Amino acid sequence: MKTGISLYLSSGYDANTEVVEKARRAGVSFAFTSLQIPEETGIDHGLECRRLVGLCHEAGIELIADVSPRTLDLLGCSSLSDLTEAGIGYVRLDFGFDAAQTIEASKSLHVVFNASTMGDDDIASWRAAGADLTRFTACHNYYPKPLTGLSLASVARTNARLKAAGFQTMAFVPGDASLRGPLHEGLPTVEAHRGCAGDGVALAMLELAEASTDVVLVGDPDVGEGTWERICDLDRGIVRLRARVDDAYGFVREGTHHDRPDSSDYVIRSQESRGYAQLPKRTFEATPYGDRPRGSISVGNEGFLRYAGELEIARQDLPHEDRVNIIGQVADEDLAFLDHIRSGMGFMLV
Repeated sequence: MKTGISLYLSSGYDANTEVVEKARRAGVSFAFTSLQIPEETGIDHGLECRRLVGLCHEAGIELIADVSPRTLDLLGCSSLSDLTEAGIGYVRLDFGFDAAQTIEASKSLHVVFNASTMGDDDIASWRAAGADLTRFTACHNYYPKPLTGLSLASVARTNARLKAAGFQTMAFVPGDASLRGPLHEGLPTVEAHRGCAGDGVALAMLELAEASTDVVLVGDPDVGEGTWERICDLDRGIVRLRARVDDAYGFVREGTHHDRPDSSDYVIRSQESRGYAQLPKRTFEATPYGDRPRGSISVGNEGFLRYAGELEIARQDLPHEDRVNIIGQVADEDLAFLDHIRSGMGFMLV
């Protein structure tokens, strides 16, 4: 999963500078900004836009600018292609631009269209007109007004259709530290994600990724320190699981584990742990343990023969198994992540 942030001119240059620096440290790839917010008055859009572009460029972050025909006037541009001179490489077009303008813009800009409203007929018209569709990306709206957001199922259906046509997909989760006005009720794509905070933001990002979203952006201006840490991990393709581990098995905390590509619905299986049994002076004698509750961490003992040493985490409550030793337990607050660590995703026990 690639990640993104949102920057708003009304936040002020200093606040945006702080957010961009946090995003740089977290490995964020994209930033979204809207240049058509009615409440943002008394702002020199041309100057502030150039400053945002500069911040993002220095941080290695690609800026996506949401524009309308009115925006071009505010920026002093006569056409969409003029935005390249301001350093903008991605533009999100919603209403006010016809197919001819969109295709012309795609020759110099990467066009981001509204995934939630763009129909197959529109895409077919671009293709018929000879558009290079590799220069188009599909981004869902965010929804400031409660009860207007999409369902996760509808996002997944739309993404599946658009990805089959070759488009990259994007969507938003809300922030949890600073919420944008005027409503201050979050900026999610999926209504069920409204109000999520802390690890809930990270879980929402994982849900969108599982719904075939390639880039997940935070719609609001900022998130808390713990959420930034989660974003950094997700951008690297890992989840940190807080866990108790028996001292004798402390070596399982070393390095990053990855779930097997052929994920089990019952357990997370560490690909890297298969080699534990081959390490010198390391044996896996059977020890008496009872049932395996959700989140229990186990290693196969000698009863599992060549599978001895393989580390597993129970995704659900499992019955007693003589051939595994229970060596620890994932913390209750991190159990919700177990269902999302699948198909080669990494995890660390911390």
